[in-house]
Amino acid sequence: MDHSHHSHLAHPDEGHGGGSHGSIGSYATGFILSVILTVAAFGLVMNGTLTGENALLAIAGLAFVQIIVHLIFFLHMNTSSAQRWNIMAFGFTVLTAVILIIGSLWIMHNVSMHMMSR
Repeated sequence: MDHSHHSHLAHPDEGHGGGSHGSIGSYATGFILSVILTVAAFGLVMNGTLTGENALLAIAGLAFVQIIVHLIFFLHMNTSSAQRWNIMAFGFTVLTAVILIIGSLWIMHNVSMHMMSR
């Protein structure tokens, strides 16, 4: 019986097949940054510091930064060659989501404009 397969399953982070895992410090940093970004967005809304379009842009900016924090500190995405396929898959997912969202908004806008013209 070959035990090399079982030992690889028991220790997936050893050898060439394993993924990189973060340290407690990197997880703590990611958590603290996430909490700060969430509190900042919540504070903007609750205090009424910004209103209207400015508030929307600020919250969208904070959300984008939080996505980057999650990708780096929790999903461990980086520019190393080992992450190339993960980054390509993520890029394809983002592109698909953007096409779907923009296409949906465009269709809804056109339907709305055609309904108004009647």
